[in-house]
Amino acid sequence: MRVFGVDPGLTRCGFGVVDGGPGRTVRCVAVDVVRTPVDADLAVRLLLLSDEVERWLERHRPDVVAIERVFSQHNVRTAMGTAQASGVVALAAARRDLPVVFHTPSEVKAAVTGSGRADKAQVTAMVTKLLGLKTAPKPADAADALALAICHHWRAPMRNRLEEAQRRADELARTHRARIAEAAAKQGGGR
Repeated sequence: MRVFGVDPGLTRCGFGVVDGGPGRTVRCVAVDVVRTPVDADLAVRLLLLSDEVERWLERHRPDVVAIERVFSQHNVRTAMGTAQASGVVALAAARRDLPVVFHTPSEVKAAVTGSGRADKAQVTAMVTKLLGLKTAPKPADAADALALAICHHWRAPMRNRLEEAQRRADELARTHRARIAEAAAKQGGGR
């Protein structure tokens, strides 16, 4: 499976593509940070980001897009830019019928470091080690994008099993309700 991880941002948006193999094997395909000029109009910045997302999707052909969920930020302006960047990425993926999955920062940190409270240096160090990179990806947005892709590789199988179990439980519940309704109808008609 090939995952396109995105650490969304309007000024700096981290992109990372990671291939997964058997077990927990992961390999870095590409990583970069896309920047948009802070003095440009918002619409132009979103267009520049959209164009770059399209190029990455075309070049790397991922199976899924993993985006960091905007969780909580004290700076409303930063949160808005992050959410807008996330929307641009999700829209581009949807146009290609690619699944989009959102992971919280603590999920990502826990997946790659073992602690949901890890700092950026710890995440970068583990990403570098897990992917066998010679140098640490910089800036932190690049490492975070790779961490998102790794997180998805490792959490997707469990998430898929949980979704399948939920589908089966829902089907059993529908069947059970139908049988109860049928039995009630028979009992009511027999009086």
